[in-house]
Amino acid sequence: MKLLDVGGCSAVLFDLDGTLIDTAPDMVAVLQAMQSDHGQAPVDYELGRSYVSNGAVGLLRLGFPEADEDRIETLRPDFLSRYLNRISQASALFPGVDRLVDTLDAHARPWGVVTNKPHHLTEPLMLALDLLDRAACCVSGDTLPQRKPDPAPLHHACAVAGLDAATAIYVGDSSRDIQAGRAAGMITIAAAYGYVTPDDDAETWGADLVARDTEELAQLVLKAVNLGS
Repeated sequence: MKLLDVGGCSAVLFDLDGTLIDTAPDMVAVLQAMQSDHGQAPVDYELGRSYVSNGAVGLLRLGFPEADEDRIETLRPDFLSRYLNRISQASALFPGVDRLVDTLDAHARPWGVVTNKPHHLTEPLMLALDLLDRAACCVSGDTLPQRKPDPAPLHHACAVAGLDAATAIYVGDSSRDIQAGRAAGMITIAAAYGYVTPDDDAETWGADLVARDTEELAQLVLKAVNLGS
């Protein structure tokens, strides 16, 4: 907390889905289309949105609750193919996060992405939104053998970008993000505005701070990197 209070942080790393980019419009639309094609009533959007951070498998389990794991694995390639075809049709930086990233860039404060989303989906999305070249690092779920909540992807991101984990912030919208950030020795902010399921609560994840909306996130981050009051 001390570095956050005195503006002693040097960089910010973000989770992707539900933290940096609002990907729910595209991901839930794919699930709903698949449900319709299989004769099922589409899931409510807001409920589907809350499951997006659980990836394709989490969404398919929600949308096809009677399916066993073998069927989920059978449906998964179709979901991923459909999603890739519309990966940035309706996805965008969260309002407020776009201005935060612009401010970090303008003042040469490095930022990057560490996500469990696979590379073949992460890179096209980042490219489509003109973010890939701006990020100091972009670590996907298959960059290393380990994935969050293991801290290895965060350590790798810091190595790639030349960052000190002890003065870096990690922002994420799931407990595994906060677990990974804490294990990596980073300062953590829980993005409670993200994709949090109804039975979960960001206040219980053990983050250093909780951002209830993107305006609060921007205030916390800019103060931490000595750009805010």
